[in-house]
Amino acid sequence: MWVILSGIEGNLAAYEAVMADIKRQRYVDALYILGDLVGPNKECEKLVERVKSPRRGELEPMICKGWWEEQCFILHGLGPTGEAPDLLEKYGGDTVEMLWECVSRPTVQWLRNLDFGFFELDCLLIHGSTVGVSEELTPETPPIQMLDRLSRMQANNLFCGRSGLTFQYQLQGGSVTSEITTLDRQISSQIMTVTPRQVIGVGNVGRTPGQATYTIYNPNNNKVEFKTVYYGNSKGFKGHESK
Repeated sequence: MWVILSGIEGNLAAYEAVMADIKRQRYVDALYILGDLVGPNKECEKLVERVKSPRRGELEPMICKGWWEEQCFILHGLGPTGEAPDLLEKYGGDTVEMLWECVSRPTVQWLRNLDFGFFELDCLLIHGSTVGVSEELTPETPPIQMLDRLSRMQANNLFCGRSGLTFQYQLQGGSVTSEITTLDRQISSQIMTVTPRQVIGVGNVGRTPGQATYTIYNPNNNKVEFKTVYYGNSKGFKGHESK
C-alpha cells in the first residue's frame, strides 16, 4: 500500500492529522509527498523539520518538488528565471513577502535537492505533469493531452497533485493515428496502440483549513482510495474507493 500526499503548504496541523490517520491504515509500504511541501505559512520551518525527522513507527517520506518550491527558488535567485510573475499575479505582493519570510535560505537549499518525481513499477508520481510543475491536470483535461503526458514516460498510472483535486481519470484501450505532411506534400502516418491507463489526482493536505485529502494506492490490484480527514473543530475522517 502506498500513501500519497500533496500540497501540505506548510500546514503542520493538517500534516499531523493525516499522519494520525495513516497510522490507522494497515500495511503501508511507502509514503510519497508530491510537492508543495512548503507555502506562505508561518509554520513552514517547523513542518519541514517534522517531515525530515519521522517519529517512531512512521515511514520516511519520499518528497519531490512542487510549484511552491519553484517559487522559493525564484525568490532566492536559484530558479530558471529571476522573477516570479505567476506568484505575484495570482497571490499578490503580501504573499510574495510572506513566502520569503516563512521559508529560510537553508530550507530552500534543502528543497533544491529534492527529486522532480518518482517512477515506481509502471507508476509516475509527480507534482504537475511531465511538462512541468505548474501544469494542472484535472477531470476536464482533454484525453489526448492526458495520453501525451503519460506517454512521455511510458507510464500506465500517473499520480499528480497540482490541481489539489481527488479524481481518477481513466483512458480506455484503443489507437491514435497521427499524420505528418512534408513541404513536398508527402504524407506519412503512424498508428499508436493505446493500452488502458489512468491519471489520479491525489488531493491536497493543507490548502483548505480543517480538511485534508490524500490517496491510498494498492499497486498489486490497482485500487485507488481517496481519504478525507477533518481536524480542528470538526475532527474525523471518511473515504471512498475507486477500482
